[in-house]
Amino acid sequence: MSKGDMQDCLTLAIESSCDETSAAVLRGGREILSNIISTQIPVHQKFGGVVPEIASRKHIVNIMPVIDEALREAKVKLSDIGQVAVTYGPGLVGALLVGVSAAKALAFSLDVPLIGVNHLEGHIFANFLSAPELEPPFVALVVSGGHTALVRVKGYHEFELMGQTRDDAAGEAFDKIARVMGLPYPGGPEIDRLAKEGNPDAIDFPRALEEKGNYEFSFSGLKSAVLNYLNSMQQKGEEIHRADVAASFQKAVIEVLAEKALEAVGETGMDKLVLAGGVAANSSLEERLRTACEEKGIRFYFPSKALCTDNAAMIGCRGYYQALAGDGSDFYLNAVPNLGLRSISAKE
Repeated sequence: MSKGDMQDCLTLAIESSCDETSAAVLRGGREILSNIISTQIPVHQKFGGVVPEIASRKHIVNIMPVIDEALREAKVKLSDIGQVAVTYGPGLVGALLVGVSAAKALAFSLDVPLIGVNHLEGHIFANFLSAPELEPPFVALVVSGGHTALVRVKGYHEFELMGQTRDDAAGEAFDKIARVMGLPYPGGPEIDRLAKEGNPDAIDFPRALEEKGNYEFSFSGLKSAVLNYLNSMQQKGEEIHRADVAASFQKAVIEVLAEKALEAVGETGMDKLVLAGGVAANSSLEERLRTACEEKGIRFYFPSKALCTDNAAMIGCRGYYQALAGDGSDFYLNAVPNLGLRSISAKE
């Protein structure tokens, strides 16, 4: 298919990596015709987190109705679809398999290309949907529940992984601290909300890997420090000011993320910073990066809240640009739950 034909190509995209069942239809790479998301948050709240087996079962129930609704809202027929893009990792293996199986069946029956998409790359590409003027090159800070990484995006299919977390991801740390503090699931937004009522300088929690030129992250020590503080206060019978704990913890995370991201932009000589992933919805992180970028003359981009969390539109966008680069999949495509970000050269 020529590039001209690709601009009018309809992509059906499917996302089922965790607790959202989503399907979207895109025309070309950036025009969203529909983006349907069925969330399981109310189902998992009673357990304080996502239960993989329940998530998989809910995806099985929801996948076809969500796809039907996406087609209906886009006002297109299944026979109009030119390619099918699907998340194949990372995520919960059972949840991923539901989406991958549906995508393979649809692509096979329609005799159209199948494109397996890395969920994390999809988060980066959500910014192309929120900002039509955005073009590579830029530095992307990917911050999600399972991953934290800095990526140099040289082109639509050319990435360099600059560094990532050695242990806990930032979003994972948010959720674990929220759970210990008795906050409801999902914990990240609750920490963000509570932190607005607290003093971010009340408690001096540690930061790891702060040396210049190190673009790796580590949040396990910070998580342990917060847990030790809470346990110590309880043992002493002293009052715990939860808002101060939330604010101080959040400040420690955000300072590390922002400092490393801004340093990476400076080292690469680029003038654009892109924020991606579920934690991009954190208002304090967005404000910290926006302010710092304005001071340094860096253009700052981040997705709309609807595109920050898991959704199929971002998968469709990434899939479109993969198709342009000839990066498709065969019908042996399988779920890869531990799939990570990787460097991709222009030749691939």
